[in-house]
Amino acid sequence: MLSFIGSLSQKTEAFVVFIKNDYKFKDKKGVLSKDISKRVESFVASLKSKKNQNEINSIDLSDRQKCIIVKINNNFKNAYPQDMGGKLFSFIKKYKEIGEVEFYIDSLGVEKERIVKFFSEFVYGFNLKSYTFNKYKTLNKKKISKKISFRLITSFKEEIINSYKYYHAIKEGVFLARDLVSEPPNILTPKVYSQKIKQLSKHGLKVKIYNEKEMKKLGMNALLGVGQGSLNESYLVTIEWNGKKNSKAKPLAFVGKGVCFDTGGISLKPAKFMEEMKYDMAGSAVVVGLLKSFALRKAKINAIGVVGLVENMPGGNAQRPGDIVKSYAGKTIEVLNTDAEGRLVLADALSFTEKKYKPEFIIDLATLTGAIIMSLGEEYAGLFSNDSKLSDKIFKSGELVDEKVWRLPLHKNYDKLIESAIADVQNINYSGGAGAITAAQFLQRFILKKTSWAHLDIAGMAFSKKAASLNPGGATGFGVRLLNKLVKEFYE
Repeated sequence: MLSFIGSLSQKTEAFVVFIKNDYKFKDKKGVLSKDISKRVESFVASLKSKKNQNEINSIDLSDRQKCIIVKINNNFKNAYPQDMGGKLFSFIKKYKEIGEVEFYIDSLGVEKERIVKFFSEFVYGFNLKSYTFNKYKTLNKKKISKKISFRLITSFKEEIINSYKYYHAIKEGVFLARDLVSEPPNILTPKVYSQKIKQLSKHGLKVKIYNEKEMKKLGMNALLGVGQGSLNESYLVTIEWNGKKNSKAKPLAFVGKGVCFDTGGISLKPAKFMEEMKYDMAGSAVVVGLLKSFALRKAKINAIGVVGLVENMPGGNAQRPGDIVKSYAGKTIEVLNTDAEGRLVLADALSFTEKKYKPEFIIDLATLTGAIIMSLGEEYAGLFSNDSKLSDKIFKSGELVDEKVWRLPLHKNYDKLIESAIADVQNINYSGGAGAITAAQFLQRFILKKTSWAHLDIAGMAFSKKAASLNPGGATGFGVRLLNKLVKEFYE
């Protein structure tokens, strides 16, 4: 998980020392040779005299060894250590000759508790930024697969190992979510996806897979209708984590939309960028990654994950605009647009979760609407909730880990936009406007027993064509860190 070394290796290609805002460096523990220590001291002093404002600088000690200086702010908030770890990875990656690096973390010269906490998060950020998805590349394999490995030089090995376990578990959850979202749709069919989830049983998760026959018997016609045009069977998968076995507390429930590929169905999408619709299962990937992280870190909660896995295709048996389906909740839905399919999947999954598990809350995640991207871009996920206390907790958790959410309204006046003339509700608002809100308003109708509920529309956050502080570009895993923080801060 982490690798350590007692002193600086002479053969290391690069090493990192850390300084505070005062630009002072003293190798009090004698980790560096006297010559290298003097050269580093001199370089740090020159940075101060030149009033260098860069957070990361470097000096070549020889043609084979580089020293990197990272300046750490004395006062910082929230995700700063993780962001700095990500910045260091990006800095090192520019130098193709560097494959190994050593972090002299005690050089920061602060007390043990701060060293342990700061660098557990720093390494976490470095690792999150290092993610790659290259499994289908066959050319220049050695070059593509190159990793930057690192070792830590510290007196606090055991303390950091124990502290980092929590972050490692979350990293594994984030990476699983990113891997699932990155898979091509011809590989990650609903069946293959369900089997991948089943493999998580080895971590102590209880996984049950419902096939089409079982779902039909349960009355999940809204979910089944979405997938009926595809040759690939649809599934509902439940994942249970019992971290408080003797507790009578209600479980926490997380529900994810898993449309493995969305053509739009008969209401066919435009060809341009349709390939991006493999990401339409990102909400479910977050739930799967989240439950894995709970298991790995032995979270002291009982939690449920429920994901509906379908493929929306325009086959000969596909659902038509104008069809009416009866949902698991017993409510009838007029399907006016088959490309508003995610809410149909979630409708059955939400009602099923509420009835079967009677949870303390339900949080669903979905790449649900393009309208939320028009509203919030790629900076915030849309948050909708029937419970202000739960909403506030999610918002605060997002601020702490820099996975930000913004609450939008739900109100009975929006209901008239989704009233059907011939069924209980219609699946789209054809009057125009408030697309993300009316989608959430639709979902709220399938919370039948006033369970605390929140909906996260992550359409703008699940995938990015540009890199971010902790993501190299591509699938982000947005939501795994956010919901782990929510659970850690308020429910454990």
